[in-house]
Amino acid sequence: MGGPAYDCLTNPLGAVRFSFGNALSSGYDPASSHGKDWGVVDLFRHYFSDESAISQVPILDSSSIKWVQPNTLVRFRGMIQDMLGNEFYAGAYKDGSTWRTNKYSDVSQFPDGPSSETQVWERRLLYCVPVPGRNQWTECSSIELKNRFLDLTGQNREKRARVDEEMTDSMDSNTLEAGLNGSPFKKMKAGEGTSSASESQVPRTDNAPQSSALPPATSTDSLPCLVKIYDSPESDLKLNDVVEFLGVLTFDPNTMMDMDSPGDNTDDFSEAESVQRPSGKVPRLHCLIHRKLETQHFLHGSSLSTELKSPQMFKEIRESLMKHLTGLLGNDHIAAELLLLHLLSKVHGRVDNVAVGKLSLNLTHLNKESMSIFGTQLRDALKSLLPFTQSIPLTIEYLNTASLGPKKDYGTNRLVPGVLQIADGTHLILDETELQPGTLNSVGVENANLLKNLLECQKVEYDFQYYKMEMATDAQMLIFSEGKSNIMPADMVLPFQPSQVNPLQVIAPETAQAWRCYLATCKSLSHSIGQELQQVLENDLVAARQTDRSLGSQDLSRLLTMARMMSVSYGETTLSLEHWQMVLELERLRKERLK
Repeated sequence: MGGPAYDCLTNPLGAVRFSFGNALSSGYDPASSHGKDWGVVDLFRHYFSDESAISQVPILDSSSIKWVQPNTLVRFRGMIQDMLGNEFYAGAYKDGSTWRTNKYSDVSQFPDGPSSETQVWERRLLYCVPVPGRNQWTECSSIELKNRFLDLTGQNREKRARVDEEMTDSMDSNTLEAGLNGSPFKKMKAGEGTSSASESQVPRTDNAPQSSALPPATSTDSLPCLVKIYDSPESDLKLNDVVEFLGVLTFDPNTMMDMDSPGDNTDDFSEAESVQRPSGKVPRLHCLIHRKLETQHFLHGSSLSTELKSPQMFKEIRESLMKHLTGLLGNDHIAAELLLLHLLSKVHGRVDNVAVGKLSLNLTHLNKESMSIFGTQLRDALKSLLPFTQSIPLTIEYLNTASLGPKKDYGTNRLVPGVLQIADGTHLILDETELQPGTLNSVGVENANLLKNLLECQKVEYDFQYYKMEMATDAQMLIFSEGKSNIMPADMVLPFQPSQVNPLQVIAPETAQAWRCYLATCKSLSHSIGQELQQVLENDLVAARQTDRSLGSQDLSRLLTMARMMSVSYGETTLSLEHWQMVLELERLRKERLK
């Protein structure tokens, strides 16, 4: 229906207009459709229905923005940092007796002068950023893709012009990119205009103040993107979701070139960028299709279903990973076992205010000297294994000055991000080893409470000035401290007892990839407890509580979570008696160290 595949890749707007013409022929009525999809979504889903096709589409980032062309198809992988509301635009207009569409473009065209033949449609605006804490191994190398894409663009430039002419009935294919000198049609940028319907202009998006500065990028290499969403239910996407958007890129290449100028102020990247204005240094992406991303989507060249086929493969990879973690931890096998269970944990349910599945870990007996050795090595290792990791220093100065919780700024009508606005699956290391005696101010107390609430309930409080709202999250939290942390009461506390400092091992890329695949696969496994084992667990938990009266419901829940993690670490989806007994023994050894 849309012609050859490269039309969708290098000329997506041509495919949109072509499908629009087909829809008109089949009875589609722009005047009553309210912009409802006429087959574009299915068209692009068909062409990009598998990973090999999707991999041909350039990923938009701070590197590729220098060579990708406006109005071509790109992917943007990022986290939804803010939801900017809705925008009205001139979605369709009549050119004589023929309907045209402006959907999936920033610049709207419509007949000059009063006309009732212009249809105003609506789209949602999402401000997206690269996932906070995203590690380098998750990023695709764009060199080969760049060469392929530029070659394809050059080969198809002449054919594209011919296809465009056929698709648009001699409509100039460049009118969406350049001015129309002497044209009877008027151009309007998205969101511009007044509320006067007689002038066929589009009202502004809202009544918010027009000083709507976008939040700053996290770094000079971090490229945010304003994503415009069509034909998707509001409930489909939520704040902090990690999403891959595939759509039409629009931006002014001249302003993007300014990013490389040595005298530029990097804050200009996010300064005074109004969502009503044309594309500036924040590129726009008009989303055609999207999908939520899991860890496995960042595993380049790996298929989880083929990499791990049998329990034996799980066992072998587990053994090699355990050997690596044990070496990093100075041959402390118990610490390595608990660390592995911690890395496999995730929130899989909520009961009242309890996040079921979380498993935070506090390694104690660490000081500045040992942290410089074991802490640094472990931090680097986790960066090479997990897609998203961040480190937070728990010092008085940091707690008293940091902005951990997101806050709404009604002056700019934007959500100002905080350190704890993170994606699900993020691993946090909290270093308490440099904490010195001191006094927390009001900001410090608030930050300490935010961290504690995240640890205990897996929720982050967002400050909307007139009220506060808790947002559920799923973060793995590893605490380093000299004594048991009072600020961060973890699910598992273990005195760290290394016996030696091992030399760093060089890890082969294929081995690291196998470990990443293993961790992602284990976390994705479902799990259950067979009926025949439920009575055994019940008896053992009752006996444990009789032996230790201090055990509470949270401790028993933690043991069940540990059992779940132990099972999936061997690739098993049903708890076995052997794995349950391994958990009980691990718990016994942990408690012995606490005496």
